[in-house]
Amino acid sequence: MEEEQRFLREAESLARSNMENGGRPFGAVVVKDGMVIATGVNEMGQTGDPTSHAELNALRAAAKALQSLRLEGCAVYASGQPCPMCLAAMRMAGINEIAYAHSNMQAEPYGLSTSAIYAELVKPVTEQAVRFRYVPLEMQDAVPLYAVWQKRQRTS
Repeated sequence: MEEEQRFLREAESLARSNMENGGRPFGAVVVKDGMVIATGVNEMGQTGDPTSHAELNALRAAAKALQSLRLEGCAVYASGQPCPMCLAAMRMAGINEIAYAHSNMQAEPYGLSTSAIYAELVKPVTEQAVRFRYVPLEMQDAVPLYAVWQKRQRTS
């Protein structure tokens, strides 16, 4: 518990420093075997990239540090409750431990909550506000895209 508090305080410290530099109040730390291997802050405003969230930046740095797309055995400590995008990315990378210091409920009065997105995503895709549909391409005599990828993976 004490170690968890230490990593969460580090994530919050990153968030505070980021605010002092004109950024948003989010920081994240990736830990493996009790050691910080990567950190990240929200750089959306600085980069103009809506995906430049603290958690994603920390994941990118961790993947680079570990030279692996898979981050099993790592934990993420975030200053705020991760948004659905960040949660999905962490899950896809193999992260299975996530802790955060400030909830969406605490973020709501400041316009920083992602609760509405979480609520939308639990609905069936056909009932969500986003137009999301499967439109297969009609292709004749073409090798399917994924089959080409698989073949290249086997030869490389």
